[in-house]
Amino acid sequence: MNGGVVKVKSWKEFERLAIELKPNSVVYNIEQSGLSLGRELTCLRLIMPCGDSYYVFLDFPKGEKLRETGIPIRKDKKGNRYIEDEDVIIFLKT
Repeated sequence: MNGGVVKVKSWKEFERLAIELKPNSVVYNIEQSGLSLGRELTCLRLIMPCGDSYYVFLDFPKGEKLRETGIPIRKDKKGNRYIEDEDVIIFLKT
């Protein structure tokens, strides 16, 4: 790949690439775009910089956890759903 952003469609593929490419780091971003009664707006973005390329994987909720990684979705006192930083860190280290 000659640089740019590569969208990775599954966690298994992202994991395979991480093992193969051995990046120095994996960065995550928990995206919570506000409150909506009709749509789930919480997601997890994993970014793996390797050379001139960035491999990006997005995981979205399904029920009470993220669809591919299985990271739990928590609720605050008001019932707002969120992803805990510590849950992501523990998942990435295992």
